[in-house]
Amino acid sequence: MKLFVLLSRVPYPLEKGDKLRAYHLIKHLADKHEVYLFCLSDQPIEREHLEHLRGFCHHLQVVRLARWRILLKLVLATFGRLPYQVAYFHHRQAQRRIDAALEDFRPDHILCQLVRTTEYVRHQYGTPKTLDYMDTLSKGMERRADTAPWPFRPLLHAETRRLIAYENLMFDLFDNRIIISAQDRDFIYHPKRAEMVVIPNGVDTAFFRPMDQEPVHDLVFTGNMNYPPNIDSVLYLVQRVLPLVRARRSDTDLVISGVAPGARIRELAARDPHVHVTGWVRDIRGSYASARLFVAPMQIGTGLQNKLLEAMAMGIPCITSSLANNAVGAPPGEAILIGREPEEYAEHILRLLDDGEERMRIARNGHRFVLANFDWQRAAKVLDRAIAGATLPAGTEQPPAQVG
Repeated sequence: MKLFVLLSRVPYPLEKGDKLRAYHLIKHLADKHEVYLFCLSDQPIEREHLEHLRGFCHHLQVVRLARWRILLKLVLATFGRLPYQVAYFHHRQAQRRIDAALEDFRPDHILCQLVRTTEYVRHQYGTPKTLDYMDTLSKGMERRADTAPWPFRPLLHAETRRLIAYENLMFDLFDNRIIISAQDRDFIYHPKRAEMVVIPNGVDTAFFRPMDQEPVHDLVFTGNMNYPPNIDSVLYLVQRVLPLVRARRSDTDLVISGVAPGARIRELAARDPHVHVTGWVRDIRGSYASARLFVAPMQIGTGLQNKLLEAMAMGIPCITSSLANNAVGAPPGEAILIGREPEEYAEHILRLLDDGEERMRIARNGHRFVLANFDWQRAAKVLDRAIAGATLPAGTEQPPAQVG
């Protein structure tokens, strides 16, 4: 099959969740299909990263989005109905390049990741299409709106309404719809959301595996540190949980590891000698293995937290929120510990730091759970079956009304 894949980012290196998911699924699909990977990018891309992708993609094209064009699109979007997240990535010159690529390649199927890219192919009625929602952007935006400073709330609530309408429209325009978790599927407002195929992420257990390394820190958090849910989680951990822990264990320290930490995160380390901010690291496994516990008190956001899968795969005991674990599905109290209030997080942390046997029990169970349930090859096979089973809409059917 000739498969055209459209992404809003170049999926390498693997420092963000959408890139990680796209990379592994495409790599497995390319073993069976002729893949044309078309990527948008708002930043320069290193040649070696493109060469890496050419190692398994049959065709690769990247369109660079100019910053001034992005700003203009966002201003104009204020007067339209497209979500800002869609307008950010939709540009006329990119549309021309995509149209030309489709005309030349003549794919048997089109795969889009996130509704950010779907505007480019919404009118391709003659080719079956699959949309990987990944997570529910509208629900994530709604949660951000509820916790944002009041001047930004009207804008974020308006974006939530736009995303809901757009997600529903794209549901009707695509033949297949996949999503990362049952929790995210249930956040989609479309009446036929039960038809969506849930395809969770996998984890590279040959890479993320227990390491023979003595931990030198107590706690670790990893992730893209310009992502609002990660920022919120770290602030919650440092400002509300750590003071309770340190009331009984004064020298408890924390490592925050991940790309692009902003001023708010860097200031945490500047004010507290027991908080360490590493920024981007070449091998994130070293950050996981450096600590006794992985703590991710996610309060907002959607999707499946890859950081939890990776930490469990490495044999690090994990403490997180019910919101994050709802997507993972690990047995609470057995393979993972769940906090609801700062006091409960603090009790979990103190108990595991003081009890080596309990720490090892949670770690072993978490490791077994990930090995049994999260596999990229299995996820790609489910996606391949969904793509192969897609059917064209009847030729007499009219496309749904447009949103933007």
